[in-house]
Amino acid sequence: MATAGAPRRFCRCACFCSENLYVARYGLHVRFRGEQQLRRDYGPILRSRGCVNTQDFRQLLAELEQEVERRQRLGQESAARKALIVSSYHPLKPDIYNSLQDEALAPKFLAAAEYSTFPGADLEGLLQRLETVSEEKRIYRVPVFTAPFCQALLEELEHFEQSDMPKGRPNTMNNYGVLLHELGLDEPLVTPLRERFLQPLMALLYPDCGGGCLDSHRAFVVKYALGQDRELGCHYDNAELTLNVALGKTFTGGALYFGGLFQAPASLTEPLEVEHVVGCGILHRGGQLHGARPLGTGERWNLVVWLRASAVRNQLCPMCCRKPDLVDDEGYGDGFTREEPTMVDVCALT
Repeated sequence: MATAGAPRRFCRCACFCSENLYVARYGLHVRFRGEQQLRRDYGPILRSRGCVNTQDFRQLLAELEQEVERRQRLGQESAARKALIVSSYHPLKPDIYNSLQDEALAPKFLAAAEYSTFPGADLEGLLQRLETVSEEKRIYRVPVFTAPFCQALLEELEHFEQSDMPKGRPNTMNNYGVLLHELGLDEPLVTPLRERFLQPLMALLYPDCGGGCLDSHRAFVVKYALGQDRELGCHYDNAELTLNVALGKTFTGGALYFGGLFQAPASLTEPLEVEHVVGCGILHRGGQLHGARPLGTGERWNLVVWLRASAVRNQLCPMCCRKPDLVDDEGYGDGFTREEPTMVDVCALT
């Protein structure tokens, strides 16, 4: 049986293949378990958004079935892409793949993180070192990376984008960008960012959301450009907490907007708009409804880190709002964990 200190396996919830499937054409997230359920649960709202005839509905069914199949293959295909990239990709900026150095981080971010580790640190003191975007919504902003580091990371990402390496979608809503664990940047960049710097910050800012017990993440870069993704529909993240850092380049439009928590009625009344500042990160709760306004001109690249606390999500999956039905997965999975049985050496006991 499992005991204290037993090894843990990261998992996903089985709902990943049936809940929160995004239909961009109708601006809608749906639960999908078959045609009859889809008609029963979403028929009226689909008709109101333009799904009005048999051909429209058949096309929607085909898209949803294809998305379910894609999600079922996701872990295995991602592992295969990562293996190929590790063996065949030649980076433009090899230094990016070295362990994260303080020189890459903005002085204000270093100062805020260092303050958060002091024995007497408290929320009031930390907020003096951050910009409070919204006290009500608990949204904050802080410079994270230096301009030279942002530029170097962007050049590496563009180099990878232009290579013939296979590329996975960053998430279920964005089509353009990079999964950092596939590129090999999880261990040297994102893990130390979470463990050394974000963990103490989030413990003070969001103790009620698992900020003090973050144990995994999912990190990706999203790209917005004319002719590609230009905007992002309203959604909430599969995370307890989120860091969203603007990397560049030159662009107009594309502001973030925030509503209330996804559980709240009328949660998008009078949304709060937040402009991007290159090098700065927005900190918010994963359950905060948000999206991105249409890009006007140029290109916008953002690093998004979904921060997860298994102690929180093991109790309630944020996507289906039920006790998670755990399924083994690759890497960090979706941040859920289960203890694995400890193997007992029978021979050592005889």
